[in-house]
Amino acid sequence: MGVLTGLYPQRVFDHFEELTRIPRGSGNEKAVSDHLVSFAKEHGLSYVQDKANNVIMIKEASDGYEAEEPIILQGHMDMVAVKDADCVLSLEHDALDIGVEGDTVYAKGTSLGGDDGIALAYVLALLEDEALSHPRLEAVFTTDEEVGMNGAAAIDLSMLKGRRLINIDSEEEGVLTVGCAGGVRVHSVIPVKRERSRGVTARVRIDGLQGGHSGAEIHKQRGNANVLMGRFLNGLSVKMSYALVSCTGGTKDNAIPVEAEAELVIPVKEKEALVTAVAEYDKMLQKEFANRDAGVRVLLIFGETDSANASDDAGCGEREIKLQPGDTGCGDFAESGYYALDEASTKTAARFLACVPDGVQAMSTDIDGLVETSLNMGIVRLTEKGLETDHSIRSSVASAKDALREKLTALSALAGGTVSCHGDYPAWEYRKDSPLRECMIAQYRELFGKEPRVEVIHAGLECGLLSAKLPGLDCVSFGPDLTDIHTTSERMHIASVGRMYEYLRALIGKKSAR
Repeated sequence: MGVLTGLYPQRVFDHFEELTRIPRGSGNEKAVSDHLVSFAKEHGLSYVQDKANNVIMIKEASDGYEAEEPIILQGHMDMVAVKDADCVLSLEHDALDIGVEGDTVYAKGTSLGGDDGIALAYVLALLEDEALSHPRLEAVFTTDEEVGMNGAAAIDLSMLKGRRLINIDSEEEGVLTVGCAGGVRVHSVIPVKRERSRGVTARVRIDGLQGGHSGAEIHKQRGNANVLMGRFLNGLSVKMSYALVSCTGGTKDNAIPVEAEAELVIPVKEKEALVTAVAEYDKMLQKEFANRDAGVRVLLIFGETDSANASDDAGCGEREIKLQPGDTGCGDFAESGYYALDEASTKTAARFLACVPDGVQAMSTDIDGLVETSLNMGIVRLTEKGLETDHSIRSSVASAKDALREKLTALSALAGGTVSCHGDYPAWEYRKDSPLRECMIAQYRELFGKEPRVEVIHAGLECGLLSAKLPGLDCVSFGPDLTDIHTTSERMHIASVGRMYEYLRALIGKKSAR
C-alpha cells in the first residue's frame, strides 16, 4: 500500500507516487523517460523517445470520435530538485520521502516535484482510462524544462496532427494561462587571484528565507540570499579588512536562493568589529524584511563554534587557512600553500555581487500587475575559475530581455569577467482568437458555475517554443493548486488535484465544442 493510497483520483496519485520514486532533477531524466516508454509499451501505445529523452505517445480516437480534432497534452518530466541542508537523501539516486498533511501532499526535506509531475500523472491516468471517450490524444513529455526548456527546443513534433495543446504546467486552480514571458540563462565568471593569508577564520551565513520560483514569486520581493550576501560583503569592506576564502549560495538559477555562506580571513584585532557588523546587519534585515521574509537571520561562526554570542571566544586563535581541493575551488593552490583572495579580488567580488541587478526590473504597461522584466541571481560559487554566478532573466518584451543580458555582460566586463548564455526561449504571445481558450472557459463555467481567471504570466512555459514548431498552434495552460514550488515547502493540494482532473476529463470527452 502506497503513502497516497485512498486519495482521489486514485490512479492519478498512484502514478504520481511512482514518479516520486524516480529521481528526475533536470539533467537526470533518463530513468523517468524510460518509465514512460515502459508505460507506452504496456498499454500498446505508439511512441517515440528521442536523443534528448523526450517522449511522445499517441492514443487513437475512440469509436465515434474519429472526426474530432486531436488534442495535444503536454508537460515536462524534470523537477527542480532542492533539499534542506540537513536532508541526507541523494536527489540524484534516492526516492523522495513523501507524506500527507491535511489536504496536501509534501516531501520531507526536499521539493516535491509537483511541478511538473502532476502533468505526467494526469496524462498517464487518462491514457489508461478505457471508460473515457476521446479524440486522438497526443501526449508530449519534454525534458530539461527547468534549466532552459532544452527538451522543447530539441523535440521533433512533425508526427503530431493536433493544433490545440493543453499544457498542464500552471499552479493555481481556476486560472487559465494564455501567455508568458521569454527567458535566457546567463553564466558569469569573474577571475580572481589568491595569496597567502593569516588570521582568524570566520563564516558568515544568511538563511531562514522563504525562496520560491523566480518567475511565479519574483514580484513578492522575497529576500535573495546571494544578493543579501553581496550587500553585506561590500558594506563590510569599508568597515574593516578581510580576505574572502569561499562564497556559496543557491542551487538553481530559477529558484530564489534561501541561504548563502561566505568564509573570511580577518586579522585577530578585527574580530569584535566583525561580530558587531554581523549583529547590526542581522538586526537591519529583520526589520527590513519583517513583512515579507520574517525568518531571515545572519549568523557568524568562528572555526566550528557559533559566535552569535559576542562573548564566546572559542576557536578564535590565529591560524592560516588551508584550502582543500573541491571545498573552495582552489584547485592546485592547495598543494603549494595557504591561500585566500587577494585584496583587489576580494573587493571586486564583493562589489560585483552588490551591484548585480536582481528582482523585478519593470512592470508591464499593458497588463496591470504583470511583471514585464526580471532576473534572479540563483547561484554563486567561488571556484578555481573565479567567482561564478548564474542568473535567470525573464521578460515578455524581447528587447528588454536582450538589454538586461547586455547589462550583465557589461557589468561582468567591468569586473574583468566574461559571460555565456544558454536556454534562450521566446515569449508565448497572447492570442486574441483562441477557440481552445473559449472552450476551456465554457467548460469551467459549466462544471463549476463560475468564470475562470484568464491571465498572462511572468514565469516561463514551453508553449512559445512549441508554437514555433507547429504553426497555428492554439495553447492554454492550467493545473491544480501547487504552493511554494521549487522549494522544500512545496505542497500539492489534494482536493484541487481531483477537481482539475475531472475538468480535464470533461474537456477531452466533450464532442464538437472545441
